[in-house]
Amino acid sequence: MSATILSGSELAKGMRAEIEAEVQAFVQAHGYPPAAAVIRAGEDPASVSYANALEKALGGRGLGFKLHTLPDSASQQEIVDLVARLNADTSVHGIMVQEPLPKGIDEAAVKEALSPEKDVDGVHPVNAGRLAQAAPVGRPPMVGPFFVPATPAGGMEILKRNKIKIQGKHAVVVGRSNIVGKPMALLLLRENASVSLCHSQTEDLPGMCRTADILCAAVGRASMIKGDWIKPGAIVIDFGVNFAGDKMVGDVDFEEAVQVAGMITPVPGGTGPMTNIMLMMNTVRAAKMAAGLK
Repeated sequence: MSATILSGSELAKGMRAEIEAEVQAFVQAHGYPPAAAVIRAGEDPASVSYANALEKALGGRGLGFKLHTLPDSASQQEIVDLVARLNADTSVHGIMVQEPLPKGIDEAAVKEALSPEKDVDGVHPVNAGRLAQAAPVGRPPMVGPFFVPATPAGGMEILKRNKIKIQGKHAVVVGRSNIVGKPMALLLLRENASVSLCHSQTEDLPGMCRTADILCAAVGRASMIKGDWIKPGAIVIDFGVNFAGDKMVGDVDFEEAVQVAGMITPVPGGTGPMTNIMLMMNTVRAAKMAAGLK
């Protein structure tokens, strides 16, 4: 029996209407829209494409958007100075710095230059630290407000909006990046899952994956996770974006996995469409915070 498909594309459609309503209410109350700024240094084709997609996505929902481009020759100080100007600009509520940055740029220093209150992609150490220290849901948070990286936040939204039980389940996250794997593990832990954070060097990785009620793939290797790695009936969230020729594929071998899993996100059309949605939601939230709203 084939798995139920968890379509991020369909979920995103409904959430866009929610965001539009929030933006309209904010504009009516304050006279200006929530606005995001994107910084790009260089002309990396993927970054150019993503910036265009962001402009279309945010502008189409009534949010403000401004792209700031610097040449590939931009120095670290020039990038940090631009971040500082945007931090001080009260008309900008969210700031995103696109990667890759030019060679020789200290990405950590650029991220640290961001105002945590405007870091809508959750890359600043303050936001990462608050996520790590936040209490489980249902308890006082024990930390100040924070933003979560958009991609894992979108994966969690897919689970929640499809009413998938997380509490008490064993979740296995394959991948340990700071923007997907680690925050996804922490988000699942906050929802009271028992979490195993694995990676390409984990001993008997297939065996670990077979123990998962919820399996999240964020390792960055095309079709690495095979059907026989998956526990029958498991929920599979595939964050992978890889290309086999002209075809986009995930980290999970979809054709095999769909015959075993209970539910699965496709690639494309799964977690990808949710990333921009969560960036929009974070931008609206940042604007509300700046306006003194919760």
